[in-house]
Amino acid sequence: MYRVPSNQLVYAMSKDNQPVLRVPSGATVVFETCDCFENQIGNADTPFHSLDWNRINPATGPVFVEDAEPGDVLEVRIESIQIGDQGVMVTGPGLGVIGGDLAENQIRMIPIRDGKAQFSEQIAIPVNPMIGVIGTAPEKEAVSCGTPGKHGGNMDSKIIKQGTTLYLPVNVPGALLALGDLHAAMGDGEVAVCGVEIAGEVTVTVHVLKGKTWKLPMAKTEFALYAIASEKLLDDAATSATRNMVDFLVSEFRLTKHDAIALLSIGGNLQVSQVVDPLKTARFEMPLSVLQQLGFPS
Repeated sequence: MYRVPSNQLVYAMSKDNQPVLRVPSGATVVFETCDCFENQIGNADTPFHSLDWNRINPATGPVFVEDAEPGDVLEVRIESIQIGDQGVMVTGPGLGVIGGDLAENQIRMIPIRDGKAQFSEQIAIPVNPMIGVIGTAPEKEAVSCGTPGKHGGNMDSKIIKQGTTLYLPVNVPGALLALGDLHAAMGDGEVAVCGVEIAGEVTVTVHVLKGKTWKLPMAKTEFALYAIASEKLLDDAATSATRNMVDFLVSEFRLTKHDAIALLSIGGNLQVSQVVDPLKTARFEMPLSVLQQLGFPS
C-alpha cells in the first residue's frame, strides 16, 4: 500500500504539478488530508482575519498513475474515509447562500463523538464522511482546488463517500490524482459554504479504464449511478448532468434519445450537490435497479 502525507499539497489542479508518487494501475493509496483551512483554526477564538485565504481547500497529491493516457478513464474506488475527532465550521458576511444576512464572522468547533457531529448541546448530527475535493489535472489551464469542473475538483457532493467508485477523466499522462477537503457531515447544497470541515485519511484503489467515452465525472454507489456536472449557473449544471446521463444510456445501451429522456423522467432523480462554489454542481441519479434491467453490471 502506498501513502501520501498531508504536507504534499496543491492549491490548484494542473498538468504542471509535479507528482509526489507514482503507482501502477490497481494500486491502493492512502491520502492524508488537512481540513479545508489547512488546519489553521485551532479553536473558536482564532481571529478570522488571521486566516491565510491562499491556503484554502488544499488537496493532497498529485499521484501519477502508470499507463493512464489522455482519453482514458481513471476509476477511483473509495475504500475508506477516516476522520479526526474535531471539525470546524465558519459562517459570516458574504459566505454561502444567505451570508449577506450576517453582520459578523463566527467560528464553530464541532466535536465528533460516537459517530455524531456535536453541533450544540442539544443537537447532534450523524456523520456522513465525504470528500469535497477530488480530481485529476485538467487538459489546459490550472483550476483552483476551490472550483469544480469536468476534471472533478471541488464538487462537494455527499455521494462521494466510502464505498463509492468515482470515474474521472485522464487529460494528461498519469492523470495526476489529488484529493482533500473532507467533511464529517454535509447536506446537499452546502448552503453555509462549508460542511463540518475536518482532517483525515482517505484510502482509494485506482484502475485505468481503456476505451470508454463517458462524459465525466460519474460516480457509482451501492444503489445508483450518477452523472455529475458543474456550471456557472445551477440551471445549466442541472441540464448538463441530465444530458450526460442521457448520452450514457444512448451510447451504452443503444436507447433512442426519446426513450432515454423518458426513462430519466420516470426512473431517475435530479439532485443538487452544491451552490456555493465558483461553479454550481448538480448530479443525476439513476438507480442500479433500473440500469440492471438494461444489462448494466451489478
